[in-house]
Amino acid sequence: MDGKKRLLGMTLNELKSVAKELELPSYAAKQMADWLYKKRVTSIAAMTNIAASKRNLLDERYDVGAISPVDSKKSVDGTVKYLFSADENHFVESVYIPTDDRNTLCVSSQVGCKMNCLFCMTGKMGFVQNLTANEILNQIQSLPEFDSLSNVVFMGMGEPLDNVDELFKILEILTSSYGYAWSPKRITVSTIGTTKGLQRFLDESQCNLAISLHSPFGDERLSLMPVEKAFPINEIIEKVKQYDFAHQRRISFEYIVFKNLNDDLRHARGLIKLLKGFPCRVNLIRFHAIPNVPLQSSDIQNMEVFRDALNAAGIICTIRASRGEDIFAACGMLSTVKQQQKE
Repeated sequence: MDGKKRLLGMTLNELKSVAKELELPSYAAKQMADWLYKKRVTSIAAMTNIAASKRNLLDERYDVGAISPVDSKKSVDGTVKYLFSADENHFVESVYIPTDDRNTLCVSSQVGCKMNCLFCMTGKMGFVQNLTANEILNQIQSLPEFDSLSNVVFMGMGEPLDNVDELFKILEILTSSYGYAWSPKRITVSTIGTTKGLQRFLDESQCNLAISLHSPFGDERLSLMPVEKAFPINEIIEKVKQYDFAHQRRISFEYIVFKNLNDDLRHARGLIKLLKGFPCRVNLIRFHAIPNVPLQSSDIQNMEVFRDALNAAGIICTIRASRGEDIFAACGMLSTVKQQQKE
C-alpha cells in the first residue's frame, strides 16, 4: 500500500486525529467511521460526503486497508478456513463456522504465540508478532460471508489478551454505535488467563469469556500448558469469580479431551470440585492431531461419560461438534503450510 496508513481498525478518537491532521471539520471523523464500519467501503474515493480536495489529501496518506483473503479451504461440512496476509512474509487464519442457529467466525490476534501449549500448532511457530487492529478487523470485515455473521470468537492464532491494546480497539469498534453496534453477547474472547490482560478485560469489557483449562490438576495442566506456572488455573478462577455476578457475561471453560490423559472420572470429579457453585459452562473439545505431538483424541464414549458426570453435578457441559477436519483442522496448520511454500 505504498507506505500509507490504514484507516480500517481505527477507533473514533483515532479518526478524529486523522481529521485534525488533515484540517478536516471535526464531524469528518464520524463520517469516516460511517463509511468504514456501516457502509464498509474499500476505497477513500467512495467517501463522497467528504470534499473532493480533502478526499484526495486523505488518499495521499491513507488507505482503507480492506484486503481480501489470499487463500481458502472449504470443508464438506460447510466450514471455511481463510488465510490472510499479515505482511509480505506471514499469514494468519480465520475460520467461518456455519450451523443451524448461528454463523461464527474464529479470529486470530497474533502471528504465532508465546504460550507454547503442547497441543497447539500455533505455539510450535513461536511468537512472531502481534497483529494490528487493521489486521484483526480485516479478518472480519473482508470475510465473504460477513453479512451472515452472528458471532465472533477470538480463538484463532495467538493469545488475544497478550495483544490487549489492539484487541480492545476491535472490541470498541464491534460494540460502539459508530462501529458495528453489536451486543457484547455476540463476542467471545478466549484466553489462557494472562493476569494483566484478564484484569483489564474483566474491568472494561462485557464480552463473553472462554478460559482454556484442559486439566483440573495444576501439575498436569503445567505439562500441557507451560503458562500454568505463571498463571495457575486456581488463581484465574478466583479472579473471575470476583466479577461474574456483577457482569452479565457468559463464562465458559474450554477442555480439550485427550485419550488416557484427562478423560476419566477422576478428572471429571476434579473439575467438579474446581467449578462447583460457579455459574459457567464447560465445552469438551476433540483434539485435532498435529505433527510430532503424540497426544490422541479421546473416544466419544469417554467424552459422553465425562459430560454426563459434570451435568449431573449441576455444571452445564457440552461436547463441541468437531468441524473442518478435512481442511487442516488444527489452528495454525494452513498458515504453516503456506509459510513453508514461500520458503
